[in-house]
Amino acid sequence: VQARTLPDGRFVPVFQVGQYLCSKGADGKATISADTKPWININFATSKDACAAISGKLITESQWLSIALDIVEQDINWTGGKVGQGKVFQGLHKGTVSSAQPGSYESGQSDERRWHQLSNGSRVYDFAGNAYSWVFDDVQGDEHGIVNGKIAKDSISQTTAPYPSNKNGMGWRPECDALWSGDALVRGGCWGSGGGAGVFGLSSGWPGYDDFSVGFRCTKP
Repeated sequence: VQARTLPDGRFVPVFQVGQYLCSKGADGKATISADTKPWININFATSKDACAAISGKLITESQWLSIALDIVEQDINWTGGKVGQGKVFQGLHKGTVSSAQPGSYESGQSDERRWHQLSNGSRVYDFAGNAYSWVFDDVQGDEHGIVNGKIAKDSISQTTAPYPSNKNGMGWRPECDALWSGDALVRGGCWGSGGGAGVFGLSSGWPGYDDFSVGFRCTKP
């Protein structure tokens, strides 16, 4: 992912990101594969540990926003073929399946396309839909990546998206002060999120909870 300066002036250096959500390999370690289902039913702390075990880190809020901005700036990622026309593809989100699917699965619904193309030509899968992702909050979080206080309505976590909540494929976000202190960020969407799925989809979860719809994605410098 190319380097970018976010709207608040925060600089996000070049980094690598898993093309797919992490899966659980036969050795019990995280792996990145199109042929296996995402590793779900895993809590926030264990997700961080799983990334560290393969010399990676859980994707941060700044990195997520950098990717999401890159995605919405590319014509190919819009259903209308041009930025601002139609909506940004939302992946598996319409309830056409009942659980998270391997990366190789293709929906019969054309608007459930699972990949987005970045400005460098690379593709990233399930950045919206299929399964949510735990995110390390480096914007308003503490040293452990947990929300510290609230997600203010004027935080870049909310204002970076170029369209309102649930519009143009952005996904759902609160658009008001969200008192999520002690929670971990959850982004994207899952197979049954409907219009709430999107590359800027923003929610939260109790960090100790193993959720059947939440997985994770690792990064490296």
